[in-house]
Amino acid sequence: MNELIPTGKLRVGVAFAPSPSPLFVVKAKDGAVHGVTIDLGNELAQQIGVEAEFMVAPNTGELVDALEAGRIDVSFMPVDEERKKRIDFGPVYFLVESTYMVTEASGLRRVEDVDRPGIRVVGIANTTTIRAAARSLTQTTITAAQSIGEAVEMLTGGKADAFALSRDSLPPFVAKLPGSRIVDGGFQLTGVAIAVPKARPDALAYVTAFIEKAKNSGVVRGAFNRAGLQHLLVAP
Repeated sequence: MNELIPTGKLRVGVAFAPSPSPLFVVKAKDGAVHGVTIDLGNELAQQIGVEAEFMVAPNTGELVDALEAGRIDVSFMPVDEERKKRIDFGPVYFLVESTYMVTEASGLRRVEDVDRPGIRVVGIANTTTIRAAARSLTQTTITAAQSIGEAVEMLTGGKADAFALSRDSLPPFVAKLPGSRIVDGGFQLTGVAIAVPKARPDALAYVTAFIEKAKNSGVVRGAFNRAGLQHLLVAP
């Protein structure tokens, strides 16, 4: 257990956004943070019998850095090959498709339409999604924003035509920007999983067993439901 809680408490990294998802938490007006990964972090800490301490970051790239440096003990994020070189992943609890939200003025309707000269694409820095988008774009480039809020401001302010993010996270932003839409198709399908620093095999084994049990027992389903995500499926 020392591998998982070397400081005697469980340090959990989570990413925040303006709207909740199986990955992103939200901040209330009083500063309290709520969401699926908060619930899962608290459940894991309770199972171990220690206090949970949360690091709240504007993007998952910062969480990878924190895990690698040993500043946190566990986190939740999309899996990709670049991250596997730096941290270790346990089971996936949600499958996510990356796609684009586009403005009405752009006229874009399909994922293929986004890859055109002059189209201004924005994504979140140091994330699986921005790396996948960059690989798929051959006729235009993608600009990195530090947070979802910054990326949405670029769209609403006329500084971007398309925003790369997971399909499940985009509907609340589309609802706030008249005429905007989510394009047909996607450019990446991956899983959101629990993660720990490398070279901690006992920690990895423990969180692996925890997530599998949490999926089978309904703990993950309950966390989705409390976040208002009843329409989304837990990964098998």
